[in-house]
Amino acid sequence: MHIDIIPNRGSRPAVLLRESYREGKRVRKRTLANLSSLPMAKVELIRRVLSGDALAPVESLFDVTSSRLHGHVEAVLTAMRRLGVPALLASRPSRERDLVMGMVASRILDAQSKLATTRWWHTTTLPDELGIADATEDELYCAMDWLLERQPRIEKALASRHLQKGGLVLYDLSSSYFEGTACPLAALGYSRDGKKGKLQVNYGLVTDQRGCPVAVSVHSGNTNDAKTLLPQVQAIRETFGIKDLVLVGDRGMIGQKQIDELAKAPNIEWITALKTGAIRQLLQAGHLQMGLFDERNLFELCSPEFPRERLVACRNPQLAHLRAAKRKSLLDATSRELDKVKAMVVRGRAKALHSRDEIGVRVGRVVNKYKVAKHFRLEIGERSFQYSVDEEKVAAEAALDGIYVIRTSLPEPRLSAENAVRSYKLLSGVERAFRSIKSIDLKVRPIHHHLEDRVRAHIFLCMLAYYVEWHLLDAWRELLFSDEDVQAKQSRDPVAPARRSENALRKVHSRVLDDGTPVHSFQTLIAELTTIVRNTCRRKGGGEADPVFSVATTPNAKQQRALDLVAALRV
Repeated sequence: MHIDIIPNRGSRPAVLLRESYREGKRVRKRTLANLSSLPMAKVELIRRVLSGDALAPVESLFDVTSSRLHGHVEAVLTAMRRLGVPALLASRPSRERDLVMGMVASRILDAQSKLATTRWWHTTTLPDELGIADATEDELYCAMDWLLERQPRIEKALASRHLQKGGLVLYDLSSSYFEGTACPLAALGYSRDGKKGKLQVNYGLVTDQRGCPVAVSVHSGNTNDAKTLLPQVQAIRETFGIKDLVLVGDRGMIGQKQIDELAKAPNIEWITALKTGAIRQLLQAGHLQMGLFDERNLFELCSPEFPRERLVACRNPQLAHLRAAKRKSLLDATSRELDKVKAMVVRGRAKALHSRDEIGVRVGRVVNKYKVAKHFRLEIGERSFQYSVDEEKVAAEAALDGIYVIRTSLPEPRLSAENAVRSYKLLSGVERAFRSIKSIDLKVRPIHHHLEDRVRAHIFLCMLAYYVEWHLLDAWRELLFSDEDVQAKQSRDPVAPARRSENALRKVHSRVLDDGTPVHSFQTLIAELTTIVRNTCRRKGGGEADPVFSVATTPNAKQQRALDLVAALRV
């Protein structure tokens, strides 16, 4: 007897159980059963029985002694090796290098404290792959000290990879809050985390024009943004050896003082933007003519206040509409709260506001809540309170809605007005890095370390983890909600709101790829890879001395594609 599989055009093939027999000198076949309704796995088992194979239940042959998550570990470690991270850390293998590799990978896979990491990673194959299964929390701290000593060399290698002579260098600053007060770097400052009263640390990130991280510097929590710029420029020029560069920073980072200092150094150009006050002065002086926006959304202008510089004025109508709506909402919300204060003043009860100081404190709490105090006229007296909206100030601010001015030292032959705007908007890549490092994936905050060098090492470790994640995100674009048409950004209107390509919009709306499988975020794709596990097995009934062997889950098509894309990574 044997199995015959007969093609059936576009339908499922027919599966027949047949036997051969002789009729005279001729060999004929007869069908004994139609097996077409059976799954192919069962058909294959019948085929093996007919061929004489002895079959037995899997569980009767061997025991699975342990199962550990493996697919996401394989993806991250493969990416790190393809990116040359081991050689970046140290030219020779060492225990410290393996521990740092483990901490960087853990930051991407499941960011936790160092103690929790040494417990968590035993649920995965990560410690076995790196030979660090016996690592302790203290060893991880020592490895962090080892890493910090190598930070300048590692950053120099990254700069040589990704920064080009005369190319764009993006720089921005962010902060994260502390738990505790012992660290010398911890200080009160402008909190970007919304954690008022929490001590914090500031850190500046240097990236290439794509947003790929190159270096990070750490500063005390009360350090002004602009004060961190010039030391970082000096490091780029002297430590990294990049003498000729174009620095891109936001309006709070590159101010007039920094521009004056940068002018003293040869071969340094810059791109930034004007603050609102400076734009208003241009408008009042007649250098910025609003009528020109009737025909186009950007144009160049000149001003004696900014000699030897190019100014590119832009107006985004959609942004203007959003800002006007937001301002109206804040004004309305503040007015409602002030009406409540008025009612409390005239109320004749014990809880009424009577004195001028009491009223002033309560009013200050209201206007500071929504940050629109400048638009209100307040009249506070004993047992009296009146307010009104300053329509002139509102109108003056509304006149600048949607308008921003790019400021650069680059001449026209090197950079067009359109590309000046595009270059400034590249800072969104640095902001995306901060979001990932701080909260989405790598969770740099809150910081629990007490020693200054440990804080610096912790933040540098998170930067290295984002370096690997950045390349994974780029490699997995076709599987994620990401826009695959990166080059199209160079031809789009630089002032108009960013728009996704048709392919990216289709993925967002349908939530499936062309093959019908779900579109993933980075986190959900990592989660899907965790279903690839490595099972450690032993012969059924065998003792501890019996040899063991490993069997890994066979990846499905989506998982295999993700692993293949990582294996093809190039720096």
